[in-house]
Amino acid sequence: MNRLATALLAAATTAGAAAVLRARQPGGSWRWRRTNYRGREVDLLGGVATAAGAATGALACGGAAGAGATVVTTTAGLLGAIDDADVDSTSKGLRGHLSALQQGRVTTGLVKLVGISSAALVASAVATGFGRRGAPAEAVPGWAERAVDVAGSGVLIAATANLVNLFDLRPGRALKLVGLVCAPLAAAAPGPSGRVAGAALGAVVASWEGDLGEETMLGDAGANALGALTGTALALLGSARARAVATGTAVGLVLLSEKVSFSRVIATTPGLRELDAWARIG
Repeated sequence: MNRLATALLAAATTAGAAAVLRARQPGGSWRWRRTNYRGREVDLLGGVATAAGAATGALACGGAAGAGATVVTTTAGLLGAIDDADVDSTSKGLRGHLSALQQGRVTTGLVKLVGISSAALVASAVATGFGRRGAPAEAVPGWAERAVDVAGSGVLIAATANLVNLFDLRPGRALKLVGLVCAPLAAAAPGPSGRVAGAALGAVVASWEGDLGEETMLGDAGANALGALTGTALALLGSARARAVATGTAVGLVLLSEKVSFSRVIATTPGLRELDAWARIG
């Protein structure tokens, strides 16, 4: 499928899954209701629907890139949904999960972190064919270089999945981040990177009204799945420099989040503050 078709399929699947989940509410509606930053009740099942749309769009991309994207996006969505459904968990952030582990408790968040990181490495190896994006035979690197390339792309995918989830603290914030990254890729990036980015954009569009209207919330399922799909689109870029910049940015922001409140930075920075508030319906 071309990038427009993958976007449309992802959007349609997201909307359809949202309708089905609203009608069935697996495990009871109470399990999926949360209170947002303004004290309004929101529904996490919208994020599960976003994850379903992202995974379907990834699969529609076809080829090795689509297979790799599907592996990590599906894993991120499933483990995120399990974490969302765990109403008893109080551990937050990497530090919180590691602290719980030191006390002998394995949190669903830690399982999610390990699972997504592992799936990201698998996705990287599958999506690149354990080589680099159609390079001519004489330019194909040796096994050591290939292993480094796969590991680096795996880190990029996992870090982006985590980063998008960290931004899901205000209506539309995570969707805007994914849109800002994926829109130029869908428009201009050649080959599979553009198709994967198009799938992410389709899920963003279908999730937009509910998320910004404070009816739904991406939660771990939707944010991690969209982040994994976005990270895969970045990992499929042909430029090693672009991939390195993306990896450094994603990893740096994830580490910074342990010390700095993104919400506080955004609220006190002109331009970011207005972008963050733009198009909120509620």
